[in-house]
Amino acid sequence: MTTFRPETVPGQAPPPDAVHPRDSRSEAPTSVSRLNETINGFVQRWGSVWVEGEVTSWNLRGGAVYGRLKDLGTDATLSFRLWSSVRARMSDAIRVGDRVVACVKADYYVKGGDFTFAVSQMRHAGLGDQLERLERLRAQLRREGLFDPSRKKPIPFLPQCIGLVTGERSDAEKDVHRNAELRWPQVRFRTVHAAVQGDRCVPETLAALKKLDADPEVDVIIIARGGGDPQALLGFSDERLLRAVAATLTPVVSAIGHENDHPLLDDVADLRASTPTDAAKRVVPDVGEQRALVGQLRARLTMRLTTRVGHDMAQLEQLRSRPVLREPESLLSGRTHDLFLLAARGREVVDRRMDVQARRVAELRATLRALSPGATLARGYAIAHTGDGRILRDAGQAPAGTPLTVTLERGSLAATSDGEVPESAPADGGTKL
Repeated sequence: MTTFRPETVPGQAPPPDAVHPRDSRSEAPTSVSRLNETINGFVQRWGSVWVEGEVTSWNLRGGAVYGRLKDLGTDATLSFRLWSSVRARMSDAIRVGDRVVACVKADYYVKGGDFTFAVSQMRHAGLGDQLERLERLRAQLRREGLFDPSRKKPIPFLPQCIGLVTGERSDAEKDVHRNAELRWPQVRFRTVHAAVQGDRCVPETLAALKKLDADPEVDVIIIARGGGDPQALLGFSDERLLRAVAATLTPVVSAIGHENDHPLLDDVADLRASTPTDAAKRVVPDVGEQRALVGQLRARLTMRLTTRVGHDMAQLEQLRSRPVLREPESLLSGRTHDLFLLAARGREVVDRRMDVQARRVAELRATLRALSPGATLARGYAIAHTGDGRILRDAGQAPAGTPLTVTLERGSLAATSDGEVPESAPADGGTKL
């Protein structure tokens, strides 16, 4: 609840030159200056009061702060001004969304007719309900991974068609169109207008986003709005809009307010631009810069190719200057004699090896012949074996009447054993059959 404790109670007599209703007629109207002076005279007699509220705007300009204070229970607001000298004495760091207690005095600017409150003291009293809700939502979305860079979609290098969600006939729309067309005249826009503040902001922005995301020709979507106090930008921190942006298939660029404005949409969008103008510059490449870049790349490529070809030609010329390549036949002629000697040596080694092996074969043949049974038979010996093929080595193996086969050098004879011959056998050792 806002508490007022006036230091002086208004009600003193008005200044002598104050505007009185009887002095103001259609035939003799009073001047604007006189009216403003009268208002200022009344305002100057008001005392200072202590007021409690939530900071909804905090703009630093030239050392002074210009902001707005919102009632904690209603939508009532007031403008305040805080000079740099007062700000230097403050021990608390104040930001948008903080709940504060301030000592204010009404101030009326005669020249411009503006009414504001000058702050002489201000101290921090906690977080405002609005900021606390936003911080809880920010923490929840961060836990769910909606702020992770890994889920953000890349912005196409040269979008052929840009979807734009912004207010109708707004400066943000003009800034985006003008700067994008200056950078790339052939760029096309698909613009869907939506309310950028108030109760219609979220549903109309959601409808526009859904329409553009379903359009296959749209390569990137820009949500743009001019600057404003944080209260006016609340729609761009709505949870429904944030989840819809995270679910789109088309990359989304957030261009809300100015550099100091930071709704939650900036964290969920695939790219955050500080202003609508910055969005156009970051989404659309500059045709002049791209042409210059292409020229630089072509020059570098030409230089690289020229250097490489020149280097290879120098290496080739160096190789050609070597004697072996200048007179290739000299390499063969120097090796002809070596080849002849190697061939002669090869023939000699082969002939020697053939002679050695021929003698070895002859020796083996003679040894084989000496051990051959045929050679033994050729010397007049015979081999006797029984009918079942057993060779007789003992006379006792062939009793009398045993049929025998006698093998000679040429042919075989059939015989019958007469039994063992006594030891007084013929001197030639023959067996009597």
